[in-house]
Amino acid sequence: MKCTRVLSLLLCACFASMSWGQQPVGNLLRNWRQFHRDNVKRWNPYEKALNVHNVRSLGLKWSYATGGEVNSSPAIANGVVYVGSFDGNVYALNASTGGKLWSYTTGAYVFSSSAVVNGVVYFGSADHNVYALDASTGAFLWKYTTGDRIEASPAVANGVVYIGSLDDKVYALNASTGVLLWSYGTGDVVGASLTVANGVVYVGSADDNVYALDALTGTKLWSYTTGHYVLSSAAVANGVLYVGSDDFNVYALNASTGSKLWSYTTSNTVNSSPAVANGVVYIGSRSTEGNVYALNASTGALLWSYATGNLVQSSPAVANGVIYVGSVDNNVYALDALTGAKLWSYTTGDYVISSPAVANGLVYVGSADGKVYAFGLKKGGL
Repeated sequence: MKCTRVLSLLLCACFASMSWGQQPVGNLLRNWRQFHRDNVKRWNPYEKALNVHNVRSLGLKWSYATGGEVNSSPAIANGVVYVGSFDGNVYALNASTGGKLWSYTTGAYVFSSSAVVNGVVYFGSADHNVYALDASTGAFLWKYTTGDRIEASPAVANGVVYIGSLDDKVYALNASTGVLLWSYGTGDVVGASLTVANGVVYVGSADDNVYALDALTGTKLWSYTTGHYVLSSAAVANGVLYVGSDDFNVYALNASTGSKLWSYTTSNTVNSSPAVANGVVYIGSRSTEGNVYALNASTGALLWSYATGNLVQSSPAVANGVIYVGSVDNNVYALDALTGAKLWSYTTGDYVISSPAVANGLVYVGSADGKVYAFGLKKGGL
């Protein structure tokens, strides 16, 4: 059966003030500009303020209420948080205070996460368009119209915006002008966000395949067929591609050839996208117990699993020995990356399928309660 709306498959699923500690002297601004971060691993190796010892002291620094569900994942660049909402807007918020800097209204809901590169914000909308806005002002620069809704998040590399659409295609657009460079047709909707590494575009499709396309030409280099939809977005590390599938499996494929290296079977579909750090793959599953898994990146062996209270469609973020992830049980969790032990959690007003981003001692995430949240160490947290 043709998958007609990725989001429906996935969902079968004021400010608060406190006293806050200061960032360490000399802490450098480190961005989380794209869904998979620029290292395509959902891992921030530069985060030093938060760690396994002090993350229990996280508290709400601010929240910002939009007019609809926030299932988009935040992007952070140069002190600004960019995030989409089901109210049809993309918001730019002050990363420290949550104050609104600007918003831009599209013609439909925004599930796509933003990519912020060279002063431009790129994202897709369910109004069928890919947008480029000035990151400082929100001024419109260009848009490109596809044949259906866009729920995938863009990847931007070497002056090109790569994005998928529910019209079954992958698009490569000139980042400066929006002019189409090439498109590639898969056999079903493309709801997974794209990953670009070493001149190759990797993307999953609801036609059950993972594709590797030449980033310059769109020529197919290889494809690998799983047992069901691929709505998970791939991470690439050390020549290996990691991705989940609705056939309940997490796959490790040779990034150059597509040959399978290993697979690990979970207890339900895997829409969550993997994070990879220090030889470990972290990923969630839509199991009723809501598991987060840690797998040996070389062998696929299970290292640990942690059960949240419901489905995990959020994609983990890794920073300084801590895993951050949301759950449909309405919570955001911080887990010990080595053991899976729960270090901290926070209950929002609705389910969390937004994927956290971690930068400069703060954790950012959206919730279906319509809010964007920022968490940081309360004063006295070490």
